[in-house]
Amino acid sequence: MDNFIFSINATIPIFLMILLGWILMKMNLITEEFANVANKYVFKVALPVMLFKDIATTSILKDMNIKFVLFCFFGTMMMFGLAWLFAVLYCKEKNMRGAFAQGAARGSAAILGVAFVENICGNSGMAPLMIVSAVPLFNIISVIMLTFGGNERLNGSDGIKRAFFNILKNPIIIGILIGIPFSVFHIEIPTIPGRTIQYISQTATPIALMAVGAGFRSEQALARLRPAIVGSIVKLVVLPAILIPAAIGLGFRSSEMVAVLIMAGSPATVSGYVMAKNMNNDEVLASNMIVLTTLLSSITLTVWVFILKTLGYL
Repeated sequence: MDNFIFSINATIPIFLMILLGWILMKMNLITEEFANVANKYVFKVALPVMLFKDIATTSILKDMNIKFVLFCFFGTMMMFGLAWLFAVLYCKEKNMRGAFAQGAARGSAAILGVAFVENICGNSGMAPLMIVSAVPLFNIISVIMLTFGGNERLNGSDGIKRAFFNILKNPIIIGILIGIPFSVFHIEIPTIPGRTIQYISQTATPIALMAVGAGFRSEQALARLRPAIVGSIVKLVVLPAILIPAAIGLGFRSSEMVAVLIMAGSPATVSGYVMAKNMNNDEVLASNMIVLTTLLSSITLTVWVFILKTLGYL
C-alpha cells in the first residue's frame, strides 16, 4: 500500500500540471504563442540547465559498478532498438515513428529515479549511476530517432550527417556534456551561480507540463489514441518484462533492481514532447503517451514492486 501511495504521489501531480495547462488554454489565460515559446524555452534553456545540474552534482566515480553501468548502457540500447523496430513495423506515418519509439523507450528516469529508489531502499543507491549511464544515451538516441522520424526526407548519408550535427548542437546533450567534468573532477559550483542554476532547473518540469496540456487537442488526441495505448504498453509492461529477468539473472538486487525498474518502466518523460515538437515529429502522439504512461505508471510500477518484493529481489 505504501508503494501504491508513493506512485500516486509521484505521478498524479504530473498529470494535474498537464491538466492545468489545458484548463488555462481553454480559459484563454494561455495562448498558443505562449505554449510555443514555453516549449522553446524548456528545450533550449531549462532542460539543459536541469540535466547539467543533475550530472554535475552526481559523483560518477563514487561506488562505481562496471557490471551495472554496462547493463544500463546495453539495456538502453536494446530498449530503443526494440522500440524503433516496433515503430517502423507499426506506425504508417513516418513522423509518428520517432515520437512513438522515443515515448516507448525513454522514461523519466532522471526526475523519478532517485526519489523512487530512496523511498523503497532508504538511500539513492544505484540510481545516480543509472542516470549517468542511461540518461545521456536516452537523449543521444532520441535525437537520432527524431531526426530520421521527422517530416524531412533524408537519404542515408544525409540522415547520418543531420543526426550527427543535431547531436552536437542539441542543447540537452550540451548540458549533459558540460556537467560531466564537474562530476568527474568534483568541481564545486559557487553559491550564487549554483542557486541561479537551481532556480532555472526548477522551471523545466512545470513549464514543460503546462505546455503539454496547452498543446493538447482532444480531436487530434483521439486520432492518435491507439498508437499511444500500444506505445504505453511497450513502455510500462513489455520492456520491464524483458530487462528485469535479465537483471535478476545477472545478480542485481535491492537498489540496483529498483534503478533498473525505473530505467525500463517509468512513464514517458515530458522532454520527449518538447523534443518531438521542436524536431518536426508528431507532438500529439508524444503528448498522448506522456499522459497515458503517467496515469498508468502508478499502477504498473506498484505491481512491479510488489512482484519483486514477493520474489525476494527487493
